[in-house]
Amino acid sequence: MKIQHPFRTALFAGLGVITALVIGGAVQSLSTILTYVGAALFLALGLDPLVTWLEKHKVKRPIAILITLVGVLGVFAGLVFALIPVIVEQVGNLITQINDVVVPGIQDGSFVEWANTYIPWLDVDGIIDQAIATVTNPDFLGGLLAVGIGIAGGLFGGIIVVILVIYFVASLGSIKRGIYQFVPATKRARFIDLAEQIADSVGRYVIGQVTLALCNGVASFLVLSFIFPIWTGPIKYAALLAFIAFLGSLIPLVGTLTASVVIILSVYLFNDFSLVAVITVGIWYLLYMQIEAYVLNPRIMARAVKVPGVVVVIAALMGGTLLGILGALIAIPVAAAVQLIIREVVVPRQNEL
Repeated sequence: MKIQHPFRTALFAGLGVITALVIGGAVQSLSTILTYVGAALFLALGLDPLVTWLEKHKVKRPIAILITLVGVLGVFAGLVFALIPVIVEQVGNLITQINDVVVPGIQDGSFVEWANTYIPWLDVDGIIDQAIATVTNPDFLGGLLAVGIGIAGGLFGGIIVVILVIYFVASLGSIKRGIYQFVPATKRARFIDLAEQIADSVGRYVIGQVTLALCNGVASFLVLSFIFPIWTGPIKYAALLAFIAFLGSLIPLVGTLTASVVIILSVYLFNDFSLVAVITVGIWYLLYMQIEAYVLNPRIMARAVKVPGVVVVIAALMGGTLLGILGALIAIPVAAAVQLIIREVVVPRQNEL
């Protein structure tokens, strides 16, 4: 092929590369904002089925949106305010124990002797030396400042996501109609049908995942608060541990397991290193994970997204690798959407050839 104007072709090719680099840099710079928008849109699609359900029961959409948002924010605020006293008490007890037990024990050597006796596999001396070196490091205050900035940034991001969710839920219908206008009229009806099915699938998935998390949280609270204390003694901070179970179960695949490990370690630390309590709690979460995997998850999620198990695992791993927790959350609905498009668009076209 003969190129008539090589200089002009090279110039346009160079401009194309520069434009691609600029766009890539802009996307990277806006990655945090795009993550907020994606999370808010995901949550808004999850709340939309509740709004639709209220509309079907003769509630006007603005009032249905208000009821849904107030209910969700009220539950979240109730959980936060219920946990704040527990967290404050826990932090206070931890500081008291450090001042009254750990620091004097390190000074007179009794803490190191106790740790070497009961936790022989732990290099206590090395940990203490590393902790002292870290605290005395001039960069320690800078690290604390960075942690504080990170926490403040997380809180600010949470507020931004909540505000975006409110806007998305209130204007989800108009957003959809605006997007549909860009589709050619001859293909618009088919596109709208697929888009609505995908949106419904995302909403059902969010509700299903929250339902699984509520099952784990409520069951953990009842077991840790009322059943296990019969023979293990009171389990300290049962409400906080149940909340950890709830948050963990919001993450597909590995969330329940991760939360269970955290809870078991917390029970060991908060309950005077009671092996009976640890073994009992460990057996309970081992049983619960089997119940969730073979009873609750198939029954609840089968009504939400019909995706084969191997696809769920692969999608969650890929999403978690690319976008972290948010990627793991949205990976399964995305896989369901791809499966729907293949079934409704690609396969029929192949059958027509």
